[in-house]
Amino acid sequence: MRILLVEDTEDVAEAVVATFTRHGHAIDHAPSCAAAEDALAVQEYDLVILDLMLPDGSGLETLRALRAARRTMPVLVLTARLDVDDRVAALDNGADDYLMKPFDLRELEARARALIRRQSDERSGVIEYGNLTLDAAGRTAAVAGQPLALTRREFGLLEALLVNRGRVMSKERLFDRLFSFDETEVGINAVELYIARLRRKLAASQVSIRTLRGLGYQIEKHG
Repeated sequence: MRILLVEDTEDVAEAVVATFTRHGHAIDHAPSCAAAEDALAVQEYDLVILDLMLPDGSGLETLRALRAARRTMPVLVLTARLDVDDRVAALDNGADDYLMKPFDLRELEARARALIRRQSDERSGVIEYGNLTLDAAGRTAAVAGQPLALTRREFGLLEALLVNRGRVMSKERLFDRLFSFDETEVGINAVELYIARLRRKLAASQVSIRTLRGLGYQIEKHG
């Protein structure tokens, strides 16, 4: 999952980034409306987490601009405002959900997962494919009931392939979902490394990762 966090409060941003990164997601942090616009101009996101009160304007303006441009990625608004009218305004301007500050990071993660499932038509948090099972909430995967030992990157890669099963995922698209802007030392060929590692761990399963030369990768089941 590739996430954009638009939040100017440093300690809140650090906690959110650390949580999502620890669980294998790529997350970019924008501390202002202008920084958010720059990121959105060059990157597609699976989710935007948007604070309303930013140093150079209102997050509502960023939200309106997104929807005016027909960008459909889900937006979860963070707000410290108690006024119901503010929350109604966010929803009326295209927000998919909101969370009041202060919030529990576990609830933020759960709401993020729910929005992503809604976007991808994955209503359950558990994906079963052949004899492979992936639990997005628990960050676990198993083959025929036997747990798979996956790193956070391997889990993120497997999740991206399973959510998009039936589709071909380009190397560039997978890279975007695994690495944030801050990870400048990582090259796109890192995707091949993680694909190779994941293939080895799926060797005993009923699924495999197919390479379509010049196009990308696709997960498929057999047996």
